Order: sequence, then C-alpha cells, then structure tokens
Amino acid sequence: MNMNFRKNWYQRHTDTLNFGERLADSVASGMGSWRFIIIQTVIVLAWMALNVVAFMDHWDPYPYILLNLLFSTQAAYAAPIIMMAQNRQNDRDRAQADEDFRTNVAAKKEIEDLQIRLNAIDAEKLDKILALLEKMDSKQ
Repeated sequence: MNMNFRKNWYQRHTDTLNFGERLADSVASGMGSWRFIIIQTVIVLAWMALNVVAFMDHWDPYPYILLNLLFSTQAAYAAPIIMMAQNRQNDRDRAQADEDFRTNVAAKKEIEDLQIRLNAIDAEKLDKILALLEKMDSKQ
C-alpha cells in the first residue's frame, strides 16, 4: 500500500467515527432498505398466519397486541438511531462543503497566478514587438 496516499475528506471523516456511530449508520442504512422492508413484511405475514392457523395456542391472537408492542419497541429504538445517522450525514455534508470551499479557494489562487503570468508574458511579447518595430524604424 502506498504510504504517500493522501486521504480525502470522507476517509478522514469516517476515521473519526467511534463504534456507536458506525453501528448507528449501519443500522439506519439497513432499516432504510428494501431488503429490510421485504424481510419485515414476510415476518409479519408469517406471524399473522401462524396466529390465525394455530389450533391450540394463539400466542398473539387478533388484534396482535404483542406484534404491536414489538413494532413500538422497534420504532422507539429506530427513531433515535436514524436521527444519529442523519446528524452524521449533516457532519459529512459540512465536511464536504468545507473541502469544496478549500479546493475552490486553491483553484482561484492558481487561476489568479496563471493570469498574472500570462499578463507578464503578453507584456514581454509587446515589449519585444515594440523593440523590433523601433529597430525597423531606425533602419529606415
């Protein structure tokens, strides 16, 4: 691995995250996916089907109070975890904006330096042209 590799803003930002922040990001990412929605839908349908079909033991008969309790518990934990992930997204956005600003300032400085050099080259060319014209006039 190249040791001269310079990290970008995102890599520097992710290096500063602790375990809890990384976990919150991965949980929020997982809960915001189609995979999670499909798996949860399959589990809920299975839960309801098993409680309807169960001949002897309905562990959670209609209106599925235990299932509602599980959803409430899931929501109680999911909301703050998602908010933590959104806060970190805001931090990433700020870091990216700051890095973009620094890049733009450096680019502006380089463009200004190039403009100064080009103007100096133009001035040199004009001076040489004027000197050649004066030489030509003095020869005539």
